[in-house]
Amino acid sequence: MDQKSAVLREGFLVKRGHLVRNWKARWFVLTPDKLLYYKYEGSKRDSCQRGRVMLQDCEVTCPYLEYENRPLVFRLRTQSSVDHFLEACSREERDEWASAISAAVEDLRQADRGAAGPQDSTSTQQHLQDINLSKVVDSMYDPHSGIKMTNHLEQGSTYSNCFSGSVVVDWLVSSGVALGRGDAVTLASALMEEGLVRPLGHRSVEALRTAGLTQQFLDDSSALYCFAESFKKRGSVKAETSLAAVELSGHVTRRGYLLKQGHQRKNWKVRLFVLRSEPSFLHYYDPSKNDIIPAGGFSLRGCLVSALQDNGVPSGVKGEVQGNLFKIITKSDTHYYIQAPTEADKMAWIDAIRKEI
Repeated sequence: MDQKSAVLREGFLVKRGHLVRNWKARWFVLTPDKLLYYKYEGSKRDSCQRGRVMLQDCEVTCPYLEYENRPLVFRLRTQSSVDHFLEACSREERDEWASAISAAVEDLRQADRGAAGPQDSTSTQQHLQDINLSKVVDSMYDPHSGIKMTNHLEQGSTYSNCFSGSVVVDWLVSSGVALGRGDAVTLASALMEEGLVRPLGHRSVEALRTAGLTQQFLDDSSALYCFAESFKKRGSVKAETSLAAVELSGHVTRRGYLLKQGHQRKNWKVRLFVLRSEPSFLHYYDPSKNDIIPAGGFSLRGCLVSALQDNGVPSGVKGEVQGNLFKIITKSDTHYYIQAPTEADKMAWIDAIRKEI
């Protein structure tokens, strides 16, 4: 195989269009010198490229926080200053994609100029020592450029005017205050130690109580925090008893892009699936919109999940499918046909769902 055609990484990402500014799920393939993307027609990836990005002298910005309702976006800027905005299904996926692309860009750069010299190992420590924590928290609180405070659900309760640990880390990195995610966690821990930021909710409070000093602040989307000085005024907690709140209050155990066959038109669409436990629910979202309001979902109690054979088209499945299919039958006898990108993904989803049934 040609070294430049070797596949470094592949999977679904959601891409913003250049002319029509809508968001579409595409299948991306990273090679050592380019990023290719394809469209899924029905349940099958088409054979022709829908586009490619040459990686020479590209610049990756991760996280990219200009999209308030899309915190999992990163930006890829080409040598000619063309911006590509890409969204992953999770923070981990976003960071892994950004890291893989950045590594490919750096390999190309070093191939042109030779190996880069060693970095100063004391730069991070010196950077942290020079930071004024009061100024940092003032910038975080700024209503225009600071952290956006929102409402979050945890264990059936709604926490108002707060933010997650991963949002704090994203902001510290994107604003240039921190040099990387590890640096940002250290800085956020110092803000919490100084009483400028407070844990809110079970996960962050428990981490503060039981974890070691370096693990007290959680770079996690389910760990909640608030500004200490505004806690009594704005960080109120209230019980939430609506059905939607109960469904969405469980702990997220798995997220990922899968293809789902529609119930009426029997067409296949890429959807972001989110598996939750306690209570056990499987929700799916339209990736062209957001991951706040589900397009659908169901309780896993009493469900059956099974893999479908790849030889031939199983009963109930329409179109030319590529395989990696599985089926979920709900307690009310509704049949969901789902396709994973790979055999490994299919089995991982089936195993994760069976643990919640």
